[in-house]
This record gives sequence, structure tokens and C-alpha cells, in this order.
Amino acid sequence: MMMPSRNLTAGVSSSKVKYAKLSSTDDGYIDLQFKKSPPKVPYKAIALATVLFMIGTLLIVIGALLLAGYIIKGDTDRAIPVLIIGILVFLPGFYHLRIAYYASKGYRGYSYDDIPDFDD
Repeated sequence: MMMPSRNLTAGVSSSKVKYAKLSSTDDGYIDLQFKKSPPKVPYKAIALATVLFMIGTLLIVIGALLLAGYIIKGDTDRAIPVLIIGILVFLPGFYHLRIAYYASKGYRGYSYDDIPDFDD
């Protein structure tokens, strides 16, 4: 039994198809596919890190002043929680700002890809 032959070039005229012979030294790769694209800067994440850094710094300063007795005399029960919250807010802000700074300066091992992006 013979199978019906299919005409693969039914919709394509032969004048529109252009073929070029590959050089014998070409291994199928082009230089452009290995070139790195410019880094995408996560501005929202850097802004959030800046806000966390500033709030953490403010809370640490207020906590230190409470602990030293400059704001309220003799009441240091409020100082420790303020210091702990300040440190917990300060650390991620500082960490991501440091990565953003080193990535902007081009230091080896630092990239904007290390900062989580919120553009989902």
C-alpha cells in the first residue's frame, strides 16, 4: 500500500526561501549568545532596603538613648525591645544596601541578582 505523499512546500514559494552555506569553521555558536546583558537594577528592593536601614538606625539610636537614660530616666524596660527590633530591621537593610553598592561599583562576586526583586 502506498502512502500519499505530502507536499511540504505547498504554502512557501521557492523564491522566498534563501539558503546560505555555513562555513566549515562555524561550530553553530555566535559571539552574541555569550555576551552578558546589562544588569537589571532592582530599584524597589533597593528603596525598601534603604527604608529598613533608616528605620533600623533610628530605632537603634532611640534604644541606646533609652538604655542610657537620656530620654526617660530609670526606665530601661523599653530599651531592650526597641534595640532588638532596631537590630532586626537594620541588618537586612544594611546587607542589601552593601550588595547594591558593591554591585554598582563592579566588584567581583557582587551582582544585582543577589538582591531579591519584587517585580513579580
